[in-house]
Amino acid sequence: MGDRRRRSSDSRLRPRHRSKRLGTGRCRGGSDLRQDHLATFYAIGQRSHLHGRAIVNLDRILDVLNKAHTGPVYQERDFNLGVVTSVISSKIEKHGLKGVVDTENPIGSDDDLADRIYQAGFEAAVEIGLLCSDTSRAIRFTAEELQAAIDEAPSEFWLGDGDQRVHFQHRDLDDPTPPVWTVPLSIAVSEDVFVPLVQGLASSKVTDCLEGPSLETIYGYPLRSGSPYEHLAGRYQADLMYEAVRRSGRVGMPMDAIGSSTTHYGLLGGYGMEGGYRPKHDLVTILSIADFWTSYESLFKLTQTYVTGGEHISASTWVMLGGYAGGPEGTAVASVAYTLLMIAVFQGSRGGVPPFDLSYMGNCGRRAQWTLSVANQAITRNTRLVYHSVANQVAGPGTKMLLYETLVSSITMAVTGVANVVGVRSAGGRLTDYLTPLEHQFGGEVFKAAAGMSREEGNAIVTRFFSEYETELMTPPDGQRFQELYDIENLEPIPEWNRLYEEVRKEAIEAGVPLD
Repeated sequence: MGDRRRRSSDSRLRPRHRSKRLGTGRCRGGSDLRQDHLATFYAIGQRSHLHGRAIVNLDRILDVLNKAHTGPVYQERDFNLGVVTSVISSKIEKHGLKGVVDTENPIGSDDDLADRIYQAGFEAAVEIGLLCSDTSRAIRFTAEELQAAIDEAPSEFWLGDGDQRVHFQHRDLDDPTPPVWTVPLSIAVSEDVFVPLVQGLASSKVTDCLEGPSLETIYGYPLRSGSPYEHLAGRYQADLMYEAVRRSGRVGMPMDAIGSSTTHYGLLGGYGMEGGYRPKHDLVTILSIADFWTSYESLFKLTQTYVTGGEHISASTWVMLGGYAGGPEGTAVASVAYTLLMIAVFQGSRGGVPPFDLSYMGNCGRRAQWTLSVANQAITRNTRLVYHSVANQVAGPGTKMLLYETLVSSITMAVTGVANVVGVRSAGGRLTDYLTPLEHQFGGEVFKAAAGMSREEGNAIVTRFFSEYETELMTPPDGQRFQELYDIENLEPIPEWNRLYEEVRKEAIEAGVPLD
């Protein structure tokens, strides 16, 4: 998932306005000058360019940092229950959203419902904000500021080089515009199979971009989060990724940075320096630590993008179905609110906050698919964002269940306006080496083939396949490792795994997915 949040061409000189009193957030003439400048930006959605490129806006970064240090203070429980739960509940009541869930038709076609979900989400975003864990203060925007940030987000951007350049663009509902398929999610893999696995993933014609996987070890040592190992891992993963795309013949393919790093240290070590991930070419991934929470770690990623001249940020995360937002209606409202806040805080070129059902740690069941669908439609109908989403399958590779989960979720996202998906989360990402190129190929094939289908057509297909796996969501099969399902030397799936793929692919075609 670029960044159109532009600063003026001389804004790298902006520190001359900083007060000598560190941490005051004031300009040299007091706060009025900065407040006037920010008011102008938020009022008109100011855009500026450097040689025709979109760049991260320094004034918006400083405004966010100031909000993170001057916003209202909350204790954890007070924010989670007194703010998040309370606000979401009030919006459900205000906009008549109680009892609207229809799990028999997870891909609905009620535009009015989608619009009410969006309005509820927008209002909730203004009232909730994001709580910075390091300061215990809420980063909040006025309605005008939030709308200006949404308007400032791009409706399209490009990543990559040469014949591997990829066009990310807003998609409407039932839209034939080609979506972008990024693989895989940052599932842990063994160091010795990292390169051949990524080579296999990149070799697929449906693959547009790369994100993961993540490394289990670095130079044979455990990759410990928050340690100097993680700093080294940023550059090390870049080296391995470049070798894999070279072997696959896809040099220039864009990447999301950085799969192996859960904190900011990997980005500091691997993005924006010679040989690492490239600011004008790749996308910085910024996630969040909990529902409506952020941290210095995420804000460091934002500032690292700025200081290295970066242009593209993915501002996305998860929202928990069954968490503080409650059931599907509340989680859909929270998904919209959280998406808008991530875009506003982190200047996302792409953004999206899909649901994650805590009851089985995935989102391919009926409740989660309804939530995903209606939240997607709300954003798609009411913004021009490049909308990003993720499916969280729970079955492992080498099983039909994984393919059925992938089939259903890919169709849902394609017909509800999702522009870019990162997938597949094979085995829910819970097991090392449990992912293969084949399920990712299948997901990309379905996601792209379903673009242009109507929501009604998509709903008819997905409801046909829930029965193939929904009784197993609580106890999914682990499947098998990459090393067991692939001839690693030739990067070919074993016959049994390929047979299952062909069988489910045939079922999808018979159900109406135009894969041939």
